[in-house]
Amino acid sequence: MHLTFLSLTDFRSYKNAELVLHPGVTTFIGSNGEGKTNFAEAIGYLAYLSSHRTGSDTPLIRLGCERAYIRAKVMNYDREELLEIEINNGRANRGRINQSPTRSTKEVLGHLRAVLFTPEDLSLVKGDPSERRDYLDKILISRTPRLAGTITDYERVIKQRNSLLKTRPNERELIPWDGQLAKLASQVIAARLALVEELRPLVVAAYSKIAAGDNVNIEYKSSGELKQREASEIEAEILLALPDLRRAEIERGLSLIGPHRDDLLLTLGASPVRGYASQGESWSFALSLRVAAYHLFRSDGDLPILILDDVFAELDATRRKALVELIKDGEQVIVTAAVEEDLPQDLLHRKIYVSNGTLNE
Repeated sequence: MHLTFLSLTDFRSYKNAELVLHPGVTTFIGSNGEGKTNFAEAIGYLAYLSSHRTGSDTPLIRLGCERAYIRAKVMNYDREELLEIEINNGRANRGRINQSPTRSTKEVLGHLRAVLFTPEDLSLVKGDPSERRDYLDKILISRTPRLAGTITDYERVIKQRNSLLKTRPNERELIPWDGQLAKLASQVIAARLALVEELRPLVVAAYSKIAAGDNVNIEYKSSGELKQREASEIEAEILLALPDLRRAEIERGLSLIGPHRDDLLLTLGASPVRGYASQGESWSFALSLRVAAYHLFRSDGDLPILILDDVFAELDATRRKALVELIKDGEQVIVTAAVEEDLPQDLLHRKIYVSNGTLNE
């Protein structure tokens, strides 16, 4: 899979920008604030309908404009598709595939697969559980786009159920919401559990190549200490647990069980990575999680686009070399860097210099 064309209109700092792209490595070089990361961000947005730099779409729209556009031609085997996303200020975004409008932007998901490496990846290890849940969910929706709707529906149910809990409702009012929570939660948890089983050996293999040291492991931790793995069994288990949580949930005004409270546990030897690992070990684990996602997509029959956004400045020479070795067979690699000297020579095939939004090769 690779991009042959990328166009930005009123996206971030660009009024208009167009790029012809090819398989192999393309490197954008420019000082911070010059606009090089906007290209990486746009590709990531097409893959996940979200930005790795901001939780809101508003900053993606050029100041003073009502909407922004991202257009890209994606070549997958011998088939080329034109993907378009219209990002609107204060209104629903819109998508198009081969110029035909989609009923929902979620229909664009799965048509472009990408794995992003960014300086923020360290939060996968050191950050809150929400960072690790997001890591899992983005892989899930890229592989199985219908799960995006399931996750969105679950988040809506949790929001509405929490609003009801704050009113100190009676049992009868909560029962319908309990059923919806259990049904949707079980689907998300079952999908995450299966995903973690697939990722585990890939994370272990990646870490062994990036860094020497103790054995690493990943485990999914459910908020209710759930024991089952199949969605129907998890649903029954949640329904059984909810009555025992009723008083605490009403007192706190919060839903206390479900995938919104779960975590991906990362361990190095016998210790959790968070709070115990060194900076180098943390980076090695974060990189291993991304490399594992890349190899998982490969096992599906796809070679996702690799995006390395300003990540080499954060790594020592050993980890730079290991990362390059692990990604060298990527069909298309997009790299950004503020300082050209930070980059291994293997990534300097096609260089595009970015200065004040102007591109020069």
